[in-house]
Amino acid sequence: MQGHIYAVWDFMSLLKALQQKLTCTTTPWYPSKFPNTRYLINEIVVAEESDEYIDGRRLSHFEMYLDALHALGGDSHEINQFLEQVYAGSAVLQVIEDSDLHPNIKEFLAFTFDVIENGSAHEIAAAFTFGREDLIPDMFSSILKEIQLNFPDSNLEKLLYYFERHIELDGDEHGPLAMKMIMELCGDDASKWKQVEEVSKLALEKRIKLWDAIDSAL
Repeated sequence: MQGHIYAVWDFMSLLKALQQKLTCTTTPWYPSKFPNTRYLINEIVVAEESDEYIDGRRLSHFEMYLDALHALGGDSHEINQFLEQVYAGSAVLQVIEDSDLHPNIKEFLAFTFDVIENGSAHEIAAAFTFGREDLIPDMFSSILKEIQLNFPDSNLEKLLYYFERHIELDGDEHGPLAMKMIMELCGDDASKWKQVEEVSKLALEKRIKLWDAIDSAL
């Protein structure tokens, strides 16, 4: 969990980057040119940034995961230190490079923020959709079964709630919404679809290496 939490955090950064690209988040306000997509992305933001937690509080999915980590006795010192530097205004890519994280986790994060800083809207959407939203429901369903089998006596209530919320939202709602977003952004532009394919492949490669890093720490 202590390695995977970085993926939970940078997912939110991808989401907010899309919100900035596809909706108006500045003043004076003006309507963006993506009427359907701005609805879709705002719908996803509401759930991911302020979902209902197991105890009735409104929390982001990152905060839920962090609380589940604490409930299982996990150490959040590393992620807290990392975020303190980011919140203090340090360049995120420099914070990643200077950290003591596993090289694969660094590579995963660096890829995400490179796409955020340099990618177009459809490329960011590709990393978000095919590297995360389209992948996560089936992956989490498999993980959930393994957790229940291997840790029958552990207090997994909060972690299981987090997984179940992701499976429910990403499988039934956010995954299909994200696919519609990609279709609106790319339309019939073959070059955009090619770029989406390239970014998606890279996102999956980085995701695999992230899991390799987590596996090596077990």
